[in-house]
Amino acid sequence: MTSQPLVSVIMPVYNSEAYLAASIKSVLEQTYGHFELIILNDKSTDNSKTIIDQFAAADSRIVFVDKQRNVGPANLRNEGFAIANGEFIALLDSDDIAMPERFEKQVTYLQNHPEVGVCGTWFTFFGAQNKIIRHSVSHDDIKVSFLHSCNIGNPTVMLRKSVLKDFKFDNDYVPVEDYDLWSRLLPQTRFHNLPESLLNYRQHDSNISKTKIDNVNRSVRKVKINQLGNFGILAGDLDIDAYLSAVSLQKKLDPEAVLKAIRSGNHLLEQNKKLGNYNQQLLQKHIDRTLLRTIRNVKKHKLDFLRNVKKESPILYKKITPIDKMMLFAKALLG
Repeated sequence: MTSQPLVSVIMPVYNSEAYLAASIKSVLEQTYGHFELIILNDKSTDNSKTIIDQFAAADSRIVFVDKQRNVGPANLRNEGFAIANGEFIALLDSDDIAMPERFEKQVTYLQNHPEVGVCGTWFTFFGAQNKIIRHSVSHDDIKVSFLHSCNIGNPTVMLRKSVLKDFKFDNDYVPVEDYDLWSRLLPQTRFHNLPESLLNYRQHDSNISKTKIDNVNRSVRKVKINQLGNFGILAGDLDIDAYLSAVSLQKKLDPEAVLKAIRSGNHLLEQNKKLGNYNQQLLQKHIDRTLLRTIRNVKKHKLDFLRNVKKESPILYKKITPIDKMMLFAKALLG
């Protein structure tokens, strides 16, 4: 390459021979061409290395790192961070397809919005089904949404290398290490999702989130608990489950657990008024929506349940729809 690239694309690879060529082509055929493609092969046992060798021989923008031992995708991406030469770093998985204008549109946005450090896009699940995932767009919406789930598609991300500093993917949170990293970066820089599907995300049976669901649930819980620190809530708090229920839907809770979640939600809102870490109006809307769904999905209860809800939060009680009140009343009568 004759000059330092503006964008460094990081692609970890492990036994991806079935999809790898299409993924690499989707990078090489981008309308924006001032990039380096760093491919890190995690000691694949299939023909992935041969495929990468063929592409690397034909295109000097490819930087090939061939690992001699398997280290996992989190470590591979961290190594990519360390050796990246670009001002911007783009992520892509070895079985996904970047739309031709993805890099061009993300570079343009980041150049025009210097306050934004992390830029994702909407994306399309393809394979078993075709469905566009429309994540929140603005920073304040994304930040509040993260209390419930990861609101940015990892393989859609383009970020400024300068915002990384000492941040990196943490193996303790695999396979949701992306949720952890982005949740830690949210207070450090502004996020944005381009409201357009610029990536095809492949669905197949070997997706990590389907084969290691227990690890997913355990790690997601840890990330959510960590974010409660933004309200001054410590991980060892005896009411930690109630705080989690106030920001992330839990179905079939006992009536007392629902009432405790309502009290915890009110406390989170009061804490945020003092600390100002979240947009108060958006946080209120998020907690109300979560609690209303929790109330609707309450486990077996008695007739005094709604009266207790009204006692805990008259404002929230007024937001329960007449239909939901009738349904809850009927469920209490039927036992």
